[in-house]
Amino acid sequence: MHRWILVFFVIDFKLIYMQLIISPNFPHLYSGKYYHVDAGYPNRPGYLAPYKGQRYHVPDWRKGPAPSGEQELFNYFHSSIRNVVERSFGVWKMKWRILLKMPSYPIKKQKMIVAATMCLHNFIRENSVDDKLFSKCDRNPDYVPTIPSRYNKYVPIRNIGDTSTSESSDRNMDKFRVDLARAIYLSRS
Repeated sequence: MHRWILVFFVIDFKLIYMQLIISPNFPHLYSGKYYHVDAGYPNRPGYLAPYKGQRYHVPDWRKGPAPSGEQELFNYFHSSIRNVVERSFGVWKMKWRILLKMPSYPIKKQKMIVAATMCLHNFIRENSVDDKLFSKCDRNPDYVPTIPSRYNKYVPIRNIGDTSTSESSDRNMDKFRVDLARAIYLSRS
């Protein structure tokens, strides 16, 4: 059975990107660790984006042939990771619906709510406590919870971060992605 645990709170990359420009105090990951970002953003140190112009979204892989080539295979795995993250956050938000109303709370309270619900989430997952929402997600890899319409006013626009930025990618990160894509491709052939 596939088990997943929320490790940290991910926010839309557009917000992260703006904080990098505005605040030099934005938390950076350790060397060798990366934020998983979508194709709308450049490959920069600490931020790993998929290849643009290649198939990416999970439905694209289900409708068509298997990934071919280094870039498509890389995008397949990148998209799979994104899908797991979206499902995890979907279940997390449905389990603790207070997370759906976060914009109405001060930021200090939002941080405490996120930490508390994440701890509860991880406790349940780590202790194999039977839970209806978690079990449904574990049984069906395509299950993504649907947010009830009464919460629509709190939900950000889907894929708002999938718009492109004019910033250019970093050569070292592009090389890292090429090397990683090659290693993945060679390990599967």
